[in-house]
Amino acid sequence: MVTIEEMRTLALSFSETEELPHFEKTSFRVKKKIFATLDETKHNAVLKFTVLDQSVFSKAGSAVYPLPNKWGKQGWTIVELKKVRKDLFKDALTTAY
Repeated sequence: MVTIEEMRTLALSFSETEELPHFEKTSFRVKKKIFATLDETKHNAVLKFTVLDQSVFSKAGSAVYPLPNKWGKQGWTIVELKKVRKDLFKDALTTAY
């Protein structure tokens, strides 16, 4: 399990990362490009992967899976923070960054 604060702290630990609103969510960006969003209500993160990285991380367990729409086909991937292992999440967020 990863808490909201752990997710935020880890995302902001990457060089040049800034936290900004993105519709009803929080986004984490580097050089104006989003690599992760956080939905505190649903306790989910969405990470931007290549399609290959998405495939690899999605095989790691039921807590990581593509968005069920056209964004998912472009690498955007849901991570259920209450279910994901911390080590897996750290690797996934680092890859998205």
